[in-house]
Amino acid sequence: MAPIKVGFIGYGGSTKSFHLPFVLPNPDLHVYAFLQRAAAPENPSEAKPYSHCTIDFPDAKHYRTADEFFADEAIELVIVCTHQHAEFVEKALVAGKHVVVEKPFVNTTAEADRLIALAKEKGKILTVYQNRRFDSDFRTLSFLHKQGALGTVLEADIHFDFPTPSWISGWTSPDYTPGQGMVFALGTHTIDQALHLFGPPTSVTAFFRSNRGVESKTDDTHTIILQYSPSSNLIVTIKTSIVSHMKDQLRMFVRGTKGTYLKFGSDPQEARALASPCHPASDPGYGLEPQEIWGTLTTTDEFDPDHQVLDEASGLYVGKFPSLPGWYRGYYENVVRAIRGEEEVYVRPEESRDGLRVIELARQSFDEGRTVAWS
Repeated sequence: MAPIKVGFIGYGGSTKSFHLPFVLPNPDLHVYAFLQRAAAPENPSEAKPYSHCTIDFPDAKHYRTADEFFADEAIELVIVCTHQHAEFVEKALVAGKHVVVEKPFVNTTAEADRLIALAKEKGKILTVYQNRRFDSDFRTLSFLHKQGALGTVLEADIHFDFPTPSWISGWTSPDYTPGQGMVFALGTHTIDQALHLFGPPTSVTAFFRSNRGVESKTDDTHTIILQYSPSSNLIVTIKTSIVSHMKDQLRMFVRGTKGTYLKFGSDPQEARALASPCHPASDPGYGLEPQEIWGTLTTTDEFDPDHQVLDEASGLYVGKFPSLPGWYRGYYENVVRAIRGEEEVYVRPEESRDGLRVIELARQSFDEGRTVAWS
C-alpha cells in the first residue's frame, strides 16, 4: 500500500522531538505537510536547523493558514501538536482526516465526548498520544502483571517526579482553569497508565499543591488515590512532585500477593529525542535501558531463574528483571494498522476521556476535601 500522508499542526518541540523521530522510521507514513504560521526564511541557507519546517523538510508542503491546510485532500492523517487541541481536532475530522492529538486530549470530558461522537459519525480514527504506555518500565510492569509474576496486585504507586522543571516558570496565575497544571501535563501519563492496567476506580481522592514558590490554585505537585472495589482490595496512588532530589527518580512500586516490582530511573527515549530532534529513532538500541536502572523483582515463587537469586534469610527470590525496550514507534505502527482496518486502535479516545474524568473528580475531591465516587 502507498504510505499514509501525514500533516502536522505546529512545528514546536512536540512535533520535532516527540513525534517526528517515531514517525520518520515508519515506511508506511509519509511526512507530507506542515501547518506553521511563521513565514519561511528568506535565506534558507542562513537559517538555523530546526527553526522552520521548510528548512528541515524542504520537500513537504508548508501551509500558513488552517483553511489551506485542511483543504488539502491528500492529507490523510493529522497530528495535532499545538496547545489548541479541540478546534483543530474538530476541523480535521470534519475535513475527513484521521487524527492523532497530543495529550492532554482536551480540557473536559464534555469536549472529549463531543469529538468522540464526531469521529464515529465521520468513520475516522481518533486517538490520543499516550506514548508513555510504550515506556520501557511500563511495558515491563505490564508484562509482569499479565504473566502473574506479582500475583493479585493490591497496591501500586506510579510516579512521574520531575525536580524543578524550567517549563513551569510561566505558571504565575493565582487561579485555576481546566487544562492547567501538572496534572494535565505529566499527570495525564500516569493516570493513563493506571487506567490501562486496572480500569476505572470506584472512588477518587486527591491532593494538589503549589511548591514552585507562588501562591496558586494551579498544581505543580499532586497525589491522586484511586480506590477500587472491596473485592479487589486495590489502591493505586499517582504522584508527581517537583521537589524530589534523586539521581534516578522513583517510577513504580507495585505490590501483589506473590511479588513486588520496584523501579527507579527513566526510559531513555525522551532524552535521546530531545537531543536529536527530527532524527529517525531507527537505532535498535534507542529504547534500551542501562542495566543499572532495571527494576527489582521480588517473588515468593521463582519467576526468572536467569536473574533471580534465592535469599536464604527471607525465602524470597530477588533479582534485577531486564527492562523491555521502550518503543514509541509502536504507537504509530498501531495507528497505521488501525487506519488500514487491520486492528483496533490501541489508545482508544474513550480511555483518554476517562483520564480527564479522573482529573475532574480529583479536583472535586480536593475542593470539597472528601473522597468522590467514580461517575
